This record gives sequence, structure tokens and C-alpha cells, in this order.
Amino acid sequence: MPDLVPPRAEIVVDVAAIRANVRLLKDLVSTERPVRLMAVVKADGYGHGMAEAAAAARSGGADWLGVATIEEALALRAAGDRGPLLCWLSAPGDDFAAAVAADVEVTAYTVAELDAIAAAGPARVQLKVDTGLSRGGAVRAEWETFFAAAAAHESAGRVRVTGVWSHFAASDEPAHPANDQQEAAFREALALAEQAGLRPDLAHLANSAAAILRPSSRFDLVRCGIAAYGLDPAPGVTPRLGLRPAMTVRARLVMSKPVAAGDGVSYGHTWHAERDTTVGVVPLGYADGIPRAAGNTASVWVEDSLRPVRGRVCMDQLVVDLHGELPAPGTEVVLLGPGDRGEPTAQDWAEAVGTISYEVVTRLGGRLVRRHVDSDTDATSTTSEATTGGDVR
Repeated sequence: MPDLVPPRAEIVVDVAAIRANVRLLKDLVSTERPVRLMAVVKADGYGHGMAEAAAAARSGGADWLGVATIEEALALRAAGDRGPLLCWLSAPGDDFAAAVAADVEVTAYTVAELDAIAAAGPARVQLKVDTGLSRGGAVRAEWETFFAAAAAHESAGRVRVTGVWSHFAASDEPAHPANDQQEAAFREALALAEQAGLRPDLAHLANSAAAILRPSSRFDLVRCGIAAYGLDPAPGVTPRLGLRPAMTVRARLVMSKPVAAGDGVSYGHTWHAERDTTVGVVPLGYADGIPRAAGNTASVWVEDSLRPVRGRVCMDQLVVDLHGELPAPGTEVVLLGPGDRGEPTAQDWAEAVGTISYEVVTRLGGRLVRRHVDSDTDATSTTSEATTGGDVR
């Protein structure tokens, strides 16, 4: 990573890592037969920048891109992507006509949604069935009616059904009984779709964890989200594959100062110094997506050492224990990164605050500036303000 003088704080994303992760995942799932790979770039590319992550994934061999909303899909088209692209989360009144005009494949969960898509057609549509997550998708009692309606629309030329798919509830727990149940239900759905006269190009069920851990669920395509960004979809279970985290979050120390034994630090004095020490002020807080729960639990990296967060995380800043040292203002602070130097990773932060790495990386935003680099070429893109995505997977 070029050691440019950053703004007060920044997210640095190495697109070479995304490219390599996608290539590795595609090779992994295609060991027995060719399986297509969809890189999921919703929620602003899981906080990594949607357009940049999409371009890196395509260059790594991603056959498809996946997003949640029509707006995300249209933004990718506006950024220049022209490859196969699926979106799957619509609300009443969404502009299916705009998606169809942009050659975006949309997803139907219900007959009513399918009718709305057909009215904007001819459209390429994929059908989602609920196999046990109890979230989006047609429930089992509606499958025959759902598939029959899709077949009727297809016969009339209003839609072309290109895929049938579903989503696991517990693929990060390989022994969970829901996995076998859902895969069996999905196979039943495919048989019913065929009986209704549908011949979709794609059947897909596997997300990142299933793509890696459950070969029987790979079908025609796998959807890789968090793994494409180098983060472990099933911590403690996933074998070492060589995935590399693409995101680094770093800041510059604002100041360092001594505190005496017994002094309290930050709001509410939830931490008191046990002995004379020093602390540093880092210009990032919960307004930038740093979890407030990280107070007294997480650590950062300063001058080749882990430095624990002391006291409560504030809106704009946090305080770290410098163990008696007084680094100069402007000293680099790494909040999370690949872990090469011993710095905390997104998974370390997730464990510190009792969440998942998905939430850690997608919530970062606020005043953070995002910069994209390519470690394969040493190229650096212009900075852009990061936006907060949300806890999605």
C-alpha cells in the first residue's frame, strides 16, 4: 500500500485482493465440473466500493454480479458494467421497466411480483423459492402456482425464466440440520419447476460458506459475497484457502498525552488507568461506523504494537492505550487490515464486539475517505467519500 499522507482517516481497498479472491474461489468450486460464480457487490461492495469491487471481480473471472436493489443494478450499469447482473430485492412500485431496459435480470418472490415484472417485459426473471430461511421467496405451499404462473408468462413472451434459486440459513454451520433440509427442498423445487415446463439456465443455492464447505450445493452457480473480499464466511470452520482481506482502515494520531494512575478515560470513566501510562486520540468514532461497543474490547495497531481501545468510543474519536509511549501527532494508526503485520483484522473486531465481519466492513463510512489501490500494478485511484452500507449477507 503506497504510504501516501492520508486524510484524517481512510479506507484503503486493494482491488488486486478482490481479483485474486474471486479467481481462487472460482477455481475451488470448479474442481469437478465448471461452476459459474456470481460476485455479490451489494451494499456498496460490502463497504469496499461497488463499482471498483465489481470491476475487480469481473477481471478475476466472475461470470455474474449480484446486488440487492434495482438502484444498485442501475448504478453498476451507469458505471459501465455490461455483463450478466441479477438483483433480488424489490418493493412495491419499483421500476422494473428501468431494470429491463438496462438488461438487468430481476427476481420474483410471488405471483403478484411476477405479474408486475411481466407487465414491464419482456423481462429476464429468476424465481426465488423459500427453502427454510423464512425470508424472501415463495413458500412451499405456493410453488406449483408460482411456477405455473411463470410458465404462462413465458409462453406468452412476457418473461424468460433464466434461473431458480434459494438461500441457506446456516451454511456457516456445516452440521446444522437445516442445510440438508434446505438442499432437499431446493431439489424438490427444481423438479416442480421442470414439471411446470420451465427450463431455466441456472439453479443456484450456495453462498460463500456453502460454496466452500458444501460441494453438493454448488449446482450451476455459486454466489460469493464476503469471501470475495477476503473475509472468512465461517470462522473456525473454513479451511485455509489463501483468501486475502482487501480492506485496510487507517488514521493519523491526533495527539498523545500522559495519564496518571487512577485517571478515568472517556465518557463515563468506564476505564481507569491502573498505573501511569499514556493515551492517544484517534479521529474516528461511531459516526464513522466504529462500533461503540468496541470500548475496552478492541485494539488498534500503532508503531508495530497492538494498542487497546480505552473507555467508550465517542461520536468522532476514540482513545487508545500507548503503554507509556508518546508517538508524534500524525503517526499512523491501523484499525484493521489483512493482519500481515499483526494488525487487527475485521474478524478480530467482529469478535471483540460480538458481531460478524460483514457488519464491521459494511457499516464503515461517515467521514472516512475511500481509496482504491492495485497492489499488482501499484496503481492508486482518486479518493471518494465512503458510504455506509448496512448489515447484510
